[in-house]
Amino acid sequence: MSEILTFSADETKPDRAAVFENQGIPAGAGIPQDVEALCDAALRLLGEVATPRGILAQVSKPDFEVVYDGEGRNEPRTPVGDIFGRADELALFAVTLGERVGQEITQRFHANDLALGAMLDSAASAAADKLAELVETRFGEAFPANGRVGTSTGVLRYSPGYCGWDISGQRKLFEFLHPERIGISLRESFLMEPLKSVSGVLIAGPKEIHDVEMSYPFCDRCDTRGCRERIRALLAE
Repeated sequence: MSEILTFSADETKPDRAAVFENQGIPAGAGIPQDVEALCDAALRLLGEVATPRGILAQVSKPDFEVVYDGEGRNEPRTPVGDIFGRADELALFAVTLGERVGQEITQRFHANDLALGAMLDSAASAAADKLAELVETRFGEAFPANGRVGTSTGVLRYSPGYCGWDISGQRKLFEFLHPERIGISLRESFLMEPLKSVSGVLIAGPKEIHDVEMSYPFCDRCDTRGCRERIRALLAE
């Protein structure tokens, strides 16, 4: 059974540091006043046009294995492939900020308001990540109440297109989850529409199962290594 989730724009308002990071401005750097004002304008506009929603559905390990195998294009060995068999609970999810966000970004660029368009794009990307974090947290909070898992449980999300899970895996994920119920569709390229959307699997289990070594061949091709930050934050909880 799936659950449709709604969120307020305030809940998904991103941290300014995350917006500036998406702009290529590192943490701790001095921010010019005009750039600060531009960020304020982008965040106000995002709050006006975003309609954040999500869909979440628990999935059995056999069913997820079908979803994960997708069209057979995954790397031979991946973190998701190594981890999900050791999980206590699994759920598929998709979240979106709604179509108006992308429309507003496009309109700003077409109007040659490039600075605000770029800042709004950065703010929306940060907000979509925060929305995925909210679903991750909500999934984790459900378990202490039903006694299924304990305080040592950690939840992390993994998405097609990253860490060896081929982006074509979106097709099977959509067939199982039906994110069209919250207005998300899948392009032939496997990218989602609206663009400011995130999908994947939530893996709940002992925190240590997520602490994988970065020894996969594709790790050397990764520019961000963002997974390590999320793993470190989980283990520190």
